[in-house]
Amino acid sequence: MIKKEYSLKGLGCANCAAKIEETVSRLKGVENASVSFATATLTVELKDDYEDDIRPAIENIVHSIESHIEVSEKVKYQDEASRSLSMACPSVSSPSGTLSVLPSVTRPVLLSDTPSGTPSDTPSGTPSGTPSDTPSGTPSGTPSDTPSGTPSGTPSGTPSDTPSGTPSGTPSDTPSGTPSGTPSDTPSGTPSDNSSGAPSCLRPKQKSRFSSLRYIDKTSAVRIFIGILVYLAGILIHISHKTEIPVLSALEIVHQSPAESFIFVIAYVIIGGGVVYRAFRGIVRRDFFDENFLMTTATFGAFAIGEFPEAVAVMLFYQIGVLFQEAAVSRSRKSIYEMMDIRPDYAHRMTADGGYETVPPQEVGIGDSILIKPGEKVPLDGTVLTGVSFMDTSALTGESVPKTVREGGAVLSGSINKSGTLTVRVEKSFEQSTASKILDLVENAAAKKAPTEKFITRFSRYYTPLVVLAAVLIAALPPLILPDAAFNDWIYRGLVFLVISCPCALVISVPLSYFGGIGAASKKGVLVKGGHYLEGLTQVKTIIFDKTGTLSKGVFDVVRIDLPKNGIYDETTVLRYSAAAESFSNHPIALSIVRAAKERDDTKERNDTGDVSKTFEVTAHTEYPGLGIVAVCGEKVVAVGNLKLMRQENIILSDLPVLGPLLSDTETHIYVAVDGMFAGRIAISDVVKPDSREALARLKQLGIKKTVMVTGDTDKVGRSFAAGLNLDDVYTERLPHEKVETLERIEAETKAADSNAKVAFVGDGINDAPALTRADIGIAVGGIGSDAAVEAADVVLMTGDSAQLADAFEIAQITKSVVYQNIFFALGVKLIFMTLGLLGIASMWEAVIGDVGVTLIVVLNSMRLLRLK
Repeated sequence: MIKKEYSLKGLGCANCAAKIEETVSRLKGVENASVSFATATLTVELKDDYEDDIRPAIENIVHSIESHIEVSEKVKYQDEASRSLSMACPSVSSPSGTLSVLPSVTRPVLLSDTPSGTPSDTPSGTPSGTPSDTPSGTPSGTPSDTPSGTPSGTPSGTPSDTPSGTPSGTPSDTPSGTPSGTPSDTPSGTPSDNSSGAPSCLRPKQKSRFSSLRYIDKTSAVRIFIGILVYLAGILIHISHKTEIPVLSALEIVHQSPAESFIFVIAYVIIGGGVVYRAFRGIVRRDFFDENFLMTTATFGAFAIGEFPEAVAVMLFYQIGVLFQEAAVSRSRKSIYEMMDIRPDYAHRMTADGGYETVPPQEVGIGDSILIKPGEKVPLDGTVLTGVSFMDTSALTGESVPKTVREGGAVLSGSINKSGTLTVRVEKSFEQSTASKILDLVENAAAKKAPTEKFITRFSRYYTPLVVLAAVLIAALPPLILPDAAFNDWIYRGLVFLVISCPCALVISVPLSYFGGIGAASKKGVLVKGGHYLEGLTQVKTIIFDKTGTLSKGVFDVVRIDLPKNGIYDETTVLRYSAAAESFSNHPIALSIVRAAKERDDTKERNDTGDVSKTFEVTAHTEYPGLGIVAVCGEKVVAVGNLKLMRQENIILSDLPVLGPLLSDTETHIYVAVDGMFAGRIAISDVVKPDSREALARLKQLGIKKTVMVTGDTDKVGRSFAAGLNLDDVYTERLPHEKVETLERIEAETKAADSNAKVAFVGDGINDAPALTRADIGIAVGGIGSDAAVEAADVVLMTGDSAQLADAFEIAQITKSVVYQNIFFALGVKLIFMTLGLLGIASMWEAVIGDVGVTLIVVLNSMRLLRLK
């Protein structure tokens, strides 16, 4: 299947979006077409053998419905890069039109690019106030930003602060010792624009206090303003002249002069000419039941019964409402995209001479090295080569606590470097990077519509013709049936009925609500692939969990250290001896012991590298397969292993606490002896995630009836683990294909009790992909870790925290609540005004204000989803 996406710039009519979707879907060769009103995007799926260019046909359809909409095909990242960046920065495009290096100046890599106040990037010995961008030996007054002339004392390509001995007063781009009183707009710890290396057009723009006004269509606003002036002139004439028109007087219709009528007609044409044109064009196309037709019919009817001022006023208020409605929708779209603005605009690629060049991230290849300064977004996924820093990953994972990264650690594109300067080796191309994948998932989610959204679209298709028929009956029948009923009175009531019946509020609010919910979930680190799945979460009654990596951490952890009663070593010493002995092994248990020692070890007692193996010098090392390790650590013989190793080394075990059956079933025990004397027992286990119990409790509160665990672990381990989580049921010793069979059996039981209930499966590994695909809602844990699981899943939890699972269900329920609030509010208000209009209480003015007011309220209500905490 061939998939194409088209941007519909200027799409402000939700009803038009539904018409475009329906018409395009009927084109030959089109399997499916979907218009996302929230993102103004048309997604078209074509048959594999389709060879023609479908864009001309799409443009014809779009322009026949809304002539002002610009249709453009969305391009791949590598093509989009040059276009978007060159449009933003014309100065960076070369004469041939290809993108050149930004800003075509190569700079040396100096850690003066790190602002003053950045921890651990300035070597001791640098005098306070000494500018940091000048190499040792540079004479006073020599500019510091010249690539050539770097002394040999600083290796090429190696980031370096100013070595001690730099003369005071040497110029610098960003002096760490700026004299008191020197103006500066850059706070300590934040990189200035001048040192960022990015062209000025890519730097953040300051927001004006009137920035909201930019969402209003200026042309429409000017036209409406001119129309208002003409309308006011008509009102003045109406007040000053009371000339009677004989024909109208005979019909007992409002008296007004020909000049007055002419002025009102001119005002009407200026204000509502576009609406009338679109209405007549719809009639020609035989697809005219929309808001343009309703407003045109209502106002023409008002002219027919002599209500000239009211006809113009109704069209005026309607157009003002549409103006603010489109501005609100545009601002909503902008808010969503700004919230998801995690894709960086540029990257600092390292050059052979040790400097860097600023280029689009699409230009950087796998294996290249890039420089990431404090305050900058990480442009591409990679591995840290040099530097230590804190990374803000909240935009990716929803995790507010910064993550420490150092040499050998992984960094993800879209995260923000908070402190130190990093040199990173690129591991993934731009289109495969984490930021790009996340944005693709969220943007494509809008094309997968929820059942409620599809229902409202179908509902509006039949709703409008029905209200038009009702209005005709209201205008025609009562005067024929009721005594003393005047035609002009009931025609007016029918017109009021038409005005209030516009379906805009319904058609706009539902897609915006779902997209707002998807955006709110992404802020929490939950990626929902469509409104269909967001609504589906509210129908889930049974959740099936994998164990390892889902409810448990999926790695061995040291959970406890048991010491003999008369032991001479404390827990920390036992752990450090064990870590030293195990430091040469890659066994998962050995790695868990070394990791625990690093976490516990006091910083003052560790060496600079943090290598626990050097806490005690290891001079001999012997590994016994299946038993353990014997090593000489700090002149002491340390044996670390199982009971068989202890017996082999003639170690006598004594005075250890007795374990209960639960611990003995779920823990692995490692015994430690030092110089032939038993020192302690280390308990290791794949432990429950800290938030799993709380998350399961929240799920129960949110309406989940049954929680089940399906695992490949032995029956004893699986049931012991499940007992600590209060799960409703557990299935053990299941292979991947058996997990699917179990899921189908549970699903049948769930649907037998409730035919509308859905079953969700939560897993993390590639072996869970079949079950994730088969479940009603598949939920992948752990973000981009397993591409197979992410591809198969409908919902992705970026950090893998169980709390995110409960967040997903909570946001889904809040979103559904907002959707129904909008639907009932819109229909309720319309029903009230319809009733008041039918009784002759409400006027057309009140009806149109009620219509546009309801639309604005439901749009704002939808957007409050983006502010969910």
